[in-house]
Amino acid sequence: MAGPGIGKSSLTEAIAERLAGELNILHIHGSSALAAVPFGVLTPYTGELSAEDSVSPVAVLRSMWSYFEQLRAGNGAPVLVVIDDAHHLDEASAGVVAELISAGWATVVAAARPRPGLPQPLDQLWYDGLAERVDLRPLNREQIEEVLAHVLDGTVPDATVNAVWSASGGNPRVLNALLHDSAEAGILAKRNGIWVLLGSLPTDGVRLTAVVTKDHLRRRPEEQEALKLIALAGPVGRKVIEEICGAAVVRSLLDQQTVVENSGVPAELSVWNVLFAKAIRNTISVSRSLQLLEKIREHQDSATLRAEGRLRFVEWSLECGLRVPDAEMLDAAREALSRFRNHSARSIAAKIRDPELVHLANAVQARALYNEGAYAEAATLLDSSWVQLAGDAQGPSVLLLRMAAHQAAGRPLAEFAEDVRKQQQGLPEETRGRQEELLELLQFGAEVDFEALGDRVAEIRNSSSAGTGNEPLKALGEALLAHALAAAGRPSEGLDAALLAASELPILEGDLFFYSEFVLGRLVIDYLAMGEWESAERELESYASTHAAGDATFNGSLQVLRGYSMLRQGRMERAYQLLLPAVEALRLSDPLQLFRFGSALGFYVASRLGDTAQAKRLEQDYKDAVAGGPAHDFLAGAYGAAASEYLSRDGKGLAALHTLATTTEASSRAGTLLELLSLCWDLGDASVIPMVQNAARAVDGRWAASMLKLASDWEAADGDALMETAAMLEESGFVNLAREAYARASTVLEQAGERRRSRQAVAQREKCDHELGERFREGRFIAAAPAVHLTRREQDIVELAVQGLTDREIAQRLMVSVRTVEGHLYRTYVKLGVRSRDELDAALPK
Repeated sequence: MAGPGIGKSSLTEAIAERLAGELNILHIHGSSALAAVPFGVLTPYTGELSAEDSVSPVAVLRSMWSYFEQLRAGNGAPVLVVIDDAHHLDEASAGVVAELISAGWATVVAAARPRPGLPQPLDQLWYDGLAERVDLRPLNREQIEEVLAHVLDGTVPDATVNAVWSASGGNPRVLNALLHDSAEAGILAKRNGIWVLLGSLPTDGVRLTAVVTKDHLRRRPEEQEALKLIALAGPVGRKVIEEICGAAVVRSLLDQQTVVENSGVPAELSVWNVLFAKAIRNTISVSRSLQLLEKIREHQDSATLRAEGRLRFVEWSLECGLRVPDAEMLDAAREALSRFRNHSARSIAAKIRDPELVHLANAVQARALYNEGAYAEAATLLDSSWVQLAGDAQGPSVLLLRMAAHQAAGRPLAEFAEDVRKQQQGLPEETRGRQEELLELLQFGAEVDFEALGDRVAEIRNSSSAGTGNEPLKALGEALLAHALAAAGRPSEGLDAALLAASELPILEGDLFFYSEFVLGRLVIDYLAMGEWESAERELESYASTHAAGDATFNGSLQVLRGYSMLRQGRMERAYQLLLPAVEALRLSDPLQLFRFGSALGFYVASRLGDTAQAKRLEQDYKDAVAGGPAHDFLAGAYGAAASEYLSRDGKGLAALHTLATTTEASSRAGTLLELLSLCWDLGDASVIPMVQNAARAVDGRWAASMLKLASDWEAADGDALMETAAMLEESGFVNLAREAYARASTVLEQAGERRRSRQAVAQREKCDHELGERFREGRFIAAAPAVHLTRREQDIVELAVQGLTDREIAQRLMVSVRTVEGHLYRTYVKLGVRSRDELDAALPK
C-alpha cells in the first residue's frame, strides 16, 4: 500500500523479476476504466467463456483454474499473481482473486493506494489473517541521504540533502526527476568534491514535466480542472473549489493524496508538493490561467485569505498580466521575503511605482539579493534609497543591511560610516542621532571594545522602555557586547547580553535585517567560549527547526559554527565533515561574513588530519577571502598560522602564533589569548603552559577552568592527580583535554616505573581517541601506538573491499544495508589511519 510515486509498482516488478525463474508469473493491471466492469481485468484469462459464463463467478473461477493448470504443466512451478493498481479492481474480480488465495491456488502480490484502498474481498483477507499488509512510506531524510550518497559520487552536505528532501517530499518518482533535471540544468553541481545547489531546484525540467503530464492525463477531466485550480491558487479555500468543481471531486483528490487539506478556519487546499504544483502551473497557458483566475474570483472572498494565500493571489494576478495595487504588491513582496522566496520577492517589488512605496520596495529587493549572495547589487539598490528610509520604522534595519552588503563586497566599516555621516546631513536631528547610535555601536563592535560597548549598552538599557522603537538598537548593542565579552574572557556575562538580545527578536521578526541569525551567532560563540557544547548545539538545532525556509541562505554559516564547535571539542573528523561543505556553501551565500573564518578553520582541520591537498586549497581560500570583521579575522589568523605549522613543521607557524600572542588584540582579550595559547600547546609547545595558567585564571566558564586544571597538573607531573583530572575532564565532556591528561599520566607513570598503570592510562587515552573519532594524532603526544583491533564484521567488510567489491555488492553479499557497510568502513579508516579503500591493503595488520 502506498501513495502515487512511492514505488509500489517498482517493488512489485522487482519481486516478479527476482522470482521469474522459480514461479509462473501472472500480471494483472487494475484500471479506472474497467473498475465498473465485472471481471473486466480478468478478460485475458477468460476469453473462451460464453457471454453468459463471463459474468458467472463460478465459471470465471474455473477458467482461471484451467489457466493455472496450463501454466503448471509447463514447468510444474507454482503461480504468482502480481496485481498493480489493485485499488481499481472491480468487486467481482477482487472476489475471484480472494478465492484463489483462500484455496491456495496462487500466491498474490497486490499493489494499491491506501485511499480509496482495496476492494472489500481483498481487504477482508487481511482481517482474516490470510494476507500481510505492507505500507510503503515516503522516504525519510536519512533514506534520501542514503540515496544521494549512492547516486552521487562525492560528499553531499546537509543543506543539499535538506533541499532535495523538502522539494521531493520523499517521493521516489519526483526525487528521480528532480535529480536528473537539476543535474542537466547545472543547478546540482560538484564543487571541490562537494555537491551543492547553485540555485532553486527546477520546476520546468523535462523529467518532472513528464511526471506531471503523465499524472494529469490519467485523471478524469473534472479532477484535472480542480487540480489546476488548486495548483494556481493554493492554498485556496476548500469551499471555493467544492463550489466550482463539486465536493465529490475534492474528496477524490484528497483520497488519492494528490492534494492536502491545511488546518485552520476556513479549511484550505494545496497540492501535496510545492514543486509539483509549480510544475503543473508551468503546463497552463496564460490565457487559460486567466480564465481560471476569473472563475476563482467569482467564489473567493479575499478577506478570508491568509498570508500565503494572499501572496499566491498577487503572484497569479501578475502572471496573468493584471494590475495589482502597489500597496498589495509591497505586502506580498514582504511576505515572499519572509518565506525566503527571493525571486518572487524581487519580481513583485520591482513592479512597484508609487513614490511613497518605491524606496521600501527597493529595500525588499536588496534583502532578497543579499539572501542570494548578490551583495554588490544589494548595496547599489540600498544606496539609492536608504536616505529616504532613514526616518522610517525600517530605517535602522535598512542601514544595517546596507552596512552588511558593503562590508560583504569588501568596503571597510570606517569608510562606510564616513559616507553615511556625509549623506545624512539634511535629515532631521532625531533621525541623525539614531543613525549615529547605530554607527557608534558598529564601530565599538569592530574594535571588540567591551568596555565602551558595555557603557553604551547600559545607557540604552536605562533609557529604553517597551514600545519606544529602540528594539533594533538594543538587539544590536547586546549582541555586539556578547561577542566582545566572550573575547574578553567573560562569556558568562556575554551570554546574559546575548539572551537579552534574543528577547528583542520577536518584535523584530520580519524586519529587513537578519537579527535572528546575527544574535544566534553571538549566542553560540558565548556558549562555546564557556565550554557548553550541548547548549550551543541546542541553539543551532532550535534555530534550524524553526527557520527551515532560510536554509539555502544561512546553512553554510550554521555549519561553520557547528564545525567550530566540533573543533573546540577536539572532534577533528566531524569538524572536517562539516567545514568542507560549509566553505562551499559560503562561496554562494555568506550573509554573516564567515567565509574567511570558515576557510581558516577548514585549513586547520585538514592540516591536522594530514589532508595536504585540501589544506593547500583551503589555505588559498583563506588568504584570498575578504575580511569578515576584526573579531573573527584575528582568530582566523591564529588558526591559519597553526594550520601552516601542521602542514610544514618548520616553526614559522608557531612563531607567528607567538607574535600574535603579544599583540594588543590578544593581550587585552583573555578569552582570545587563551584560545590562541591552546593552539600553541596543541602543537607541542609546552613553553606556553605558564601563560595558559595565567590566561585561564582571567577567563570564566568550564572550558577555562578545565584548561587551568590540566595545565596545573601537567606541570606538577603527579601521575595520580593526572589520572583523577583526566577522569573528571572526561566525565565533564572535555574528552580532548582528558585524552591529553591520560597521555601525560602515561608518560609520568612510565618514568616512575609504574608500567601497569601507565598501560592503563594508554588504554584510557585510546578510549578517548575512539570517542573523538580521530584517524591519527599529530598533537603534543604520540603515545605507544596501540595494536589495531578490527571487529569480526569489520574484518569481513574490509576483506571484500580489498577484493574490489563496491559498498552495495558488499551489502548484498553480507545481507546488510549499504549504510551499515559505509559505517564499518569509516570506522576502519579511523582505526587504520587511511582515507580510502585504495589504502586499505597496505594498512592492514600483517
